[in-house]
Amino acid sequence: MRTAYSVETVRAAERELMARLPEGALMQRAVAGLAAACADFLGRVYGSRVVLLVGSGDNGGDALYAGARLARRGAGVTAVLLAPERAHGGGLAALRRAGGVVVGVGGGSGDAGSGSGSGGGSGGGGRVEEAILRADLVLDGIVGIGGKGGLRPEAAALASVVEASRAGVVAVDLPSGVDADTGEVRGAAIRADLTVTFGTHKPGLLIDPAREYAGSVRLVDIGLEPPPGDAELEALQHADVAALLPVPGVESDKYRRGVVGIAAGSARYPGAAVLAVAGALRGGAGAVRYVGPAAEAVIARFPETLVSDQGPKRAGRVQAWVVGPGIGDDAATVAEVLSADVPVLVDADGLRLADADAVRGRLAPTLMTPHAGEAAALLGVARESVEGARLESVRELAGRYGATVLLKGSTTLVADSGGGAVRVNPTGTSWLATAGSGDVLSGLAGSLLAAGLSAVDAGSVAAYLHGLAGRFAAEGAPVGAQDVAEGVRGAWRDVRGG
Repeated sequence: MRTAYSVETVRAAERELMARLPEGALMQRAVAGLAAACADFLGRVYGSRVVLLVGSGDNGGDALYAGARLARRGAGVTAVLLAPERAHGGGLAALRRAGGVVVGVGGGSGDAGSGSGSGGGSGGGGRVEEAILRADLVLDGIVGIGGKGGLRPEAAALASVVEASRAGVVAVDLPSGVDADTGEVRGAAIRADLTVTFGTHKPGLLIDPAREYAGSVRLVDIGLEPPPGDAELEALQHADVAALLPVPGVESDKYRRGVVGIAAGSARYPGAAVLAVAGALRGGAGAVRYVGPAAEAVIARFPETLVSDQGPKRAGRVQAWVVGPGIGDDAATVAEVLSADVPVLVDADGLRLADADAVRGRLAPTLMTPHAGEAAALLGVARESVEGARLESVRELAGRYGATVLLKGSTTLVADSGGGAVRVNPTGTSWLATAGSGDVLSGLAGSLLAAGLSAVDAGSVAAYLHGLAGRFAAEGAPVGAQDVAEGVRGAWRDVRGG
């Protein structure tokens, strides 16, 4: 399992480790990994042109020391200092000894007291811009993990030049301008092709919108083992998912494997019922009961489904319910399902129709699966607020409703009302942004609930398989929700075999 830790936890662990190591040893561990990653990224170091964007403190020091290593291997290295008077002294000396060039952000010498760090003339600024535009690699060491808010004007101007260049961009620990703890981007930020992070992942590297700025992420081990403190985020991997997948035993029958009830669809949206059932049939439960007005469409597509027109309470025994996809304005069915004493997944129209007090008052587990727009409506905020602060939003929803919440989107998050680490799904693909895809996910997760998984595990495993299924079905081309449902079996086999 991949884990991510808060800035406070990481810094405490680093202080503890530094106390046991010779002075500067921890930084050199990080620098060695950073320089190696830059060399791999370049492919050919000798003769390459490298520009370092250097802020104050240790983050800039990492960039300077890594630049010195690249310079000793024959790269032409130019360091642009945004705060010359506060640049890392040891890193500056190492770069100069290796033959690197040091300039201020305005293009001057970059020496403390020269005045070059405050802007300089247009010719000097042109020198920095030219260096970036001609670079093969830009190494972003402007702001470290403690940075908050967007970049300051001078750094934002450099970010614009970098964006316009053809240079590859490597970020030190995380891209400057993103929030390490929340994944928020509140202004201008560096957009990296590769982020080299140290010791452990930071939450912002795994959550959009910041994840989009991080590019690929390479973790450098600097000795922060065992993992420091409590994780903020967890990302399941194949082995974790394989261990959670329900597998029938020799004594299993369809009822022992779990029965999931699907209350979905309407005269206007019969397809939502079909797709939810499709997901449920591939989710590990032994049987699927369908309740609703789309029974003919469901049976025509999936004759193995058990259908009923008597409402949820008379449908027969189930171990979990899914309610809401395409159900329209049928608030009575939503209320009836929420009154059941088994786990319930609430999706789509069900989220709009569910009574908040009824959700909070449930004793059995509840899994809510909103997308950003639905989450915004539940929280009473703009959609942009949810998309810009996904971690905060999913936690607030889980706490407010006393439920487990799966927030769908570019990075799907699963949060439990009791707190603890939030799960982030690493397998998603933008091809899943297609009508009906969420209905498949709700059926899949509901089936896992019926098979005995907890709400957090059911949501996390379903999102993982759903993402893989979308990737396998798409292979770089558009897909429909039915293709995704068909891809679940391949994803299941891949996880079990991998």
